[in-house]
Amino acid sequence: MKQIRFGLKFLIHFFTAKNTNGHGIHSPFCYQFIRAVLYDRNEYYVFSKIESLRTILQRDKRDLNIVDFGTGENRIEKVANVAKKSIQSTKYGQFLFRTVHYFKAENVLELGTSLGITTAYLAASSKGIKCKTLEACSDIVDVARENFLKLKLENIEIVSGNIDHTLSNVLKDIEKLDIVFIDANHKLPAVYNYFELCLNKVHNQSVVIIDDIYWSKDMEKAWKMIKSHPKVTTTIDLFQLGIVFINLDLHKNHYKMRY
Repeated sequence: MKQIRFGLKFLIHFFTAKNTNGHGIHSPFCYQFIRAVLYDRNEYYVFSKIESLRTILQRDKRDLNIVDFGTGENRIEKVANVAKKSIQSTKYGQFLFRTVHYFKAENVLELGTSLGITTAYLAASSKGIKCKTLEACSDIVDVARENFLKLKLENIEIVSGNIDHTLSNVLKDIEKLDIVFIDANHKLPAVYNYFELCLNKVHNQSVVIIDDIYWSKDMEKAWKMIKSHPKVTTTIDLFQLGIVFINLDLHKNHYKMRY
């Protein structure tokens, strides 16, 4: 049933979303973002390094003890399986890189590290970026740290532990957030709470990106609640990701884009 629902949601999105290279978007700010980020197909030098590491992980047969704090379930899973199923795809990882690069972000926060491939995309555009990433599962944290070393990314700080408990303390030490990527506990209360906590550190040019906005009914409800939040001005729905702008210079608009 879940797969059928997801498929129907995708079809609805496909037939109702814009596919115009940004034309028809009335906001100059959003038009420039769409043209410069969504439709940029340039290959940056770090992409091949990150994707080579992804390929290695997809062959890694080590066992991981996966602790899912969202469901309370534990399971044993191969690194290879996690790399194939749970890591952000190449297309969306590179979109995150371009977003950080476009806004010249200095302070990036990621909730849900997984094996660190997405984190690498968030951190790799500049050595001056301070990237903090939070991950609940200790076995996942160990592999992610290995990967940051392999990619020689020294500007990433990983915080291990249940994000429900670690996020508040992490935010105390952050003056401002430029980019936030939320891909952790997929339960509605958790997602919305993460979003509201991060709002305390955002500014007019900040961008918050939510992953898996149609993954479940809970995620879809969380996305709708976030869109209607009084501090949110404009959103872009890519189906896989939801992009949230807090910019007070923008009018309240909600766009759907094919990507």
